[in-house]
Amino acid sequence: MKSSAAVWAIVLAAGEGSRLRSLTTQQNGDSVPKQFCSLRGGPTLLDDAMERAAKVVPQRRICPIVAAQHQSRWRPLIERVPAGNIIVQPANRGTGIGILYAVMYILARDPRAHIVLFPADHFVQEETLLESALREAIDSVQRNPHSPVLLGLEPDEADADLGYIVPGEPDSEGGYRVQRFVEKPPRNVAAQLVAQGALWNTFIIAAAGQSLLDAFFAQRFPLVMAQIQKFLDRTTRDGRTTSLAWSDLVSIYRTFPVIDFSRDILAARESQWRVVKVPFCGWSDLGTPQRLAATLDRMHANRAAALDADETEDTGTINLAVQHSRFGAEHANS
Repeated sequence: MKSSAAVWAIVLAAGEGSRLRSLTTQQNGDSVPKQFCSLRGGPTLLDDAMERAAKVVPQRRICPIVAAQHQSRWRPLIERVPAGNIIVQPANRGTGIGILYAVMYILARDPRAHIVLFPADHFVQEETLLESALREAIDSVQRNPHSPVLLGLEPDEADADLGYIVPGEPDSEGGYRVQRFVEKPPRNVAAQLVAQGALWNTFIIAAAGQSLLDAFFAQRFPLVMAQIQKFLDRTTRDGRTTSLAWSDLVSIYRTFPVIDFSRDILAARESQWRVVKVPFCGWSDLGTPQRLAATLDRMHANRAAALDADETEDTGTINLAVQHSRFGAEHANS
């Protein structure tokens, strides 16, 4: 029976983008996390992710999670995101803590929420293909809320810098059980995985919020969950937090372990995950200069960067195509 739970989106935008830092550092030496850069001028990757989320979730239920130290970068969100929907982390304690806090923040407002997780720093050339798979994943979770779903992309090459999902048996919802995850294998192993039908892990997830907590966090990190719940019970009623509450959040974040979602959550219980296949759609996580170069080459954008480099830097938004034109060959071959 299909659930009537409301669907929310979390846009993960608190990372530093350190692997692309060689192309995202301004002339004054400041490094700009890639989600606040644009691919070819115009909207940032975070803007694109917010729009991607809005295709499947109402705007009023889209919550970006951002880092306090990036406030000058995400401040424009305040003008177009509902009050209380911007979730601010005081420190980076790994992707696991960021996801846990964001999920619990939403459940404090809507205990029955189903949630879709979107990384904020990806590029998708054919959005309609991804949207179709997203809707399939959301429908699957609505029918079977006890089993979260990942989107796995059919690869067009063996990339040693990406994570892979090895599908197992078909499930009753049109997807597949996950047999195992393989994180950044050597290139020869990646080639074997691709030949065997493995999928790229896009890190886009659809899940019932409470089931996600119960199955993957409650047994392994109960003290962290208890601290977050105590904070939320005390401070969030209308989706806002006071300055005193912020001080409390800073204090409890200092006590948290670093939790990597891929290593500590995904890999810990592989068999509990399902995967929906996405046809190759020009997806890239733009995680390295080499992968950025491949994306731009595919789009023929590297020869036609839209904005002048000096103009881009004056506006504060780095154009990655311009940066690659200027420095790309040097960094791609380094």
